[in-house]
Amino acid sequence: MAETRYRQRYLDLMLNADIRQIFNTRANIISYIRRFLDNKRFLEVETPMMNIIAGGAAVRPFVTHHNDLYMRLYMRIAPELFLKQLIVGGLERVYEIGKQFRNEGIDLTHNPEFTTCEFYMAFADYNDLMKMTEDMLSGMVKELTGGYKIKYHANGYDKEPIEIDFTPPFRRIEMIGELEKVANLNMPKDLASEEANKYLIDACARFDVKCRPPQTTARLLDKLVGEFLEVTCVNPTFIINHPEIMSPLAKWHRSDNGLTERFELFINKHKLCNAYTELNDPVVKRQRFADQLKDRQSGDDEAIALDETFCNALEYGLAPTGGWGLGIDRLTMLFTDSQNIKGKPGRCGPNGSKKCDTEMKSPETSQKFVRCDCQDIKIASQDSYGCTCFTKLPCNK
Repeated sequence: MAETRYRQRYLDLMLNADIRQIFNTRANIISYIRRFLDNKRFLEVETPMMNIIAGGAAVRPFVTHHNDLYMRLYMRIAPELFLKQLIVGGLERVYEIGKQFRNEGIDLTHNPEFTTCEFYMAFADYNDLMKMTEDMLSGMVKELTGGYKIKYHANGYDKEPIEIDFTPPFRRIEMIGELEKVANLNMPKDLASEEANKYLIDACARFDVKCRPPQTTARLLDKLVGEFLEVTCVNPTFIINHPEIMSPLAKWHRSDNGLTERFELFINKHKLCNAYTELNDPVVKRQRFADQLKDRQSGDDEAIALDETFCNALEYGLAPTGGWGLGIDRLTMLFTDSQNIKGKPGRCGPNGSKKCDTEMKSPETSQKFVRCDCQDIKIASQDSYGCTCFTKLPCNK
């Protein structure tokens, strides 16, 4: 069964050639990315995995403890702030391929430990990065598969696969303009205002879009974008020009007030890439961090924390820079036709047709449980050390 295949991976590899092929494909993807960036004169570096401040992304971190220093440390959630400090130091093109650790939900496309590639390029902006993204991914698909189109069982192995076309150029849609058009909204111009927050709360209620507290404007917008825009992004699509309140590390848009020069790449309705023209003004950066602090004080524990060391580095001068990040595990899912970010064991029926490990949450309690279509229900709880334990119960279906 699926659990045995995950826990004794060596047996899975021993018996299933398609699982071994996943390892090969993943290695080929990483090799292509590394070769692509090396050919553009990027320097590969390594940055710390444990930090005093969890910076670079709006997520909850894992916490650990350094015994000798008697200090709380955070596992890395993103290498971004360290890589930009290397740009300040004069290394104009740097990248890192490595693990990130984010203390968030587990489902078919999310894993607390995952691999990313991030690069930072001086004297580039988000337009340059969109072109590089198109060149990298379309070239990768062409080299690994022989063409620009792949088949993917997005709706399960018992359904017909969809076709995903990586032929450049990729589709581009404006976040706010397209959201207003598709959802028939007319949002206030000042998205940082109380008026905008109340408008979006009402919009979510009208469309029955759930957003758990704290209902900050950034979180509300993110939920609405997921409901109306992300679901349209099957072929590679750039959602561009995010509001400043959603992008504290991105530079303001050169022509549209209140927006930033940022894009996210979605494929098969899931985000694979996030990039932007970097905010390099230390005064504005501190103000953005202060705004994030307000969200944190209102209960948003995923808001980005102030990193004074990084702000000090900016005062020495960060060249105009483009920053880019890609989730390698999700990209591997597409190339290997995997339903689960952990690999193929999500196919657990006798004919490989059923999916497992769909996470749900009880509406009455915060207790999570995972229903497996073929066998059982697993109840998740936390022990006194904060570790998640699973208890199997017979399936009553």
